[in-house]
Amino acid sequence: MKGTVVYDSYYGNTKQVAEAIADELKAEGHDAEVRSIREHHRAEPVGDVMFLGSPVRMGSVTGRVKRFVKKLDANLLKSTPLVVFTTTLKLPDDASDEKRQAQDKYDRAAGRKLRDLAREQGLLAVDDHLWAEVAGMKGPLTEEALPKTKQFTHDVLRSLTS
Repeated sequence: MKGTVVYDSYYGNTKQVAEAIADELKAEGHDAEVRSIREHHRAEPVGDVMFLGSPVRMGSVTGRVKRFVKKLDANLLKSTPLVVFTTTLKLPDDASDEKRQAQDKYDRAAGRKLRDLAREQGLLAVDDHLWAEVAGMKGPLTEEALPKTKQFTHDVLRSLTS
């Protein structure tokens, strides 16, 4: 199986998550290609599974990621599962319930909205999505983020091959 990991990143945190996904793909015996949306590629990303990631900024994924999804060829990718991942700000442990509800409503919902956008474009977006937390506005990733990413990737691969 070949996995393509496409991402946008501002401070490098989403790139780290993308690379961890690729590392897990390789660790499980699959091929992996990592692509930044900010780089020009001549051909559509192809593979047996595509992971698509973005930082969440102001409650939304980046405009680059949205435009990327809208330009994908649904006919070419109609049988390729698309898996969404995002990086979001970790709230302090003592954050109020109100702040936690707001984060779920906006930041975590951004991944679900990206999944739904992909589905509207005719893509096969899987239900589950990953959000990896960032400790500050510019990072770094929290200590749990990369192990969580690898476990999520493992679980996705298992569900696709069973």
